[in-house]
Amino acid sequence: MAPKIGVLMGGTSSERDVSLRTGDAVYKALVTKGYTAVKIDVGPDLVERIKEAGIDLAFLALHGKYGEDGCIQGLLEVLGLPYTGSGVLASALAMNKIATKKIILFEGLPTPLFKTIKRREAREAGLELMADRIYQEMGLPLVVKAPTQGSTIGISFVQRREALAGALELAFKYDPEALVEQFIEGIEITAAVLGNDNPVALPLIEIVTATGVYDYETKYTAGLSDHIIPPRIPEERQDFIKDLAVRTYKALGCRGLARVDFIMDRGGSPYILEVNTIPGMTATSLFPDAAKAAGIEFPDLIEKLLNLSMEKD
Repeated sequence: MAPKIGVLMGGTSSERDVSLRTGDAVYKALVTKGYTAVKIDVGPDLVERIKEAGIDLAFLALHGKYGEDGCIQGLLEVLGLPYTGSGVLASALAMNKIATKKIILFEGLPTPLFKTIKRREAREAGLELMADRIYQEMGLPLVVKAPTQGSTIGISFVQRREALAGALELAFKYDPEALVEQFIEGIEITAAVLGNDNPVALPLIEIVTATGVYDYETKYTAGLSDHIIPPRIPEERQDFIKDLAVRTYKALGCRGLARVDFIMDRGGSPYILEVNTIPGMTATSLFPDAAKAAGIEFPDLIEKLLNLSMEKD
């Protein structure tokens, strides 16, 4: 008998709206494939909601804090309930961009130069003084990120020294530590990876935006970004990026699916930016586009993810 699926969506993170859209798309796909499914908006009463619904498996359509960071995965482990996607450790590591980059460096994989700044230390020294130190050490341009946020929330692209302190302050609104990264101008490429023990990279996507920056607005507003498949780069570079994506996926211990984001500089060298273990599944999302380019329609992709979640380690 087919399992009853609970689509866990919404939640309390800053990415709640995107999660609701992802969850709705997943729910409709499950119904299309003939599954019995129920939407569950995640909140403090989640355990009760799960028990009331009587589900056999959780399809995670959550984004951001408490959804992608290992928290919900840990709860489901305690409940003995199977779920889609990566486990506790891989989810926690990938959600924190600083932890991700440290593992990438340990594995000898390419990522932009970076520095981490703790909020307490920055405020004790003074934001302007800290900004001066960063400027002297790293120069410009830079990208300042809140390391545990997704959908480009808390991110600033810093072209002028005067904007650096404000960028740090924005990142500190979301996290107690900021990631300051070298800005690399080039082509944005994303690699969707699918599978468990033998993952494969789906066709790559080149991202082109109307604004020149792939931020929250351009990600989720139709018409503000184009997904070019295949990317306008040599096939040899595509194969190299796919290999890097799979190696990153394995290094973090991901399962089910993940999206690995890259920037390729003008010399053709790719750099790993981050890993998203529960990528969006909305009408403007990248992962479904990559799957479609591989001949996998959206309902079939959702069913594939269900099947992967039931495979044993």
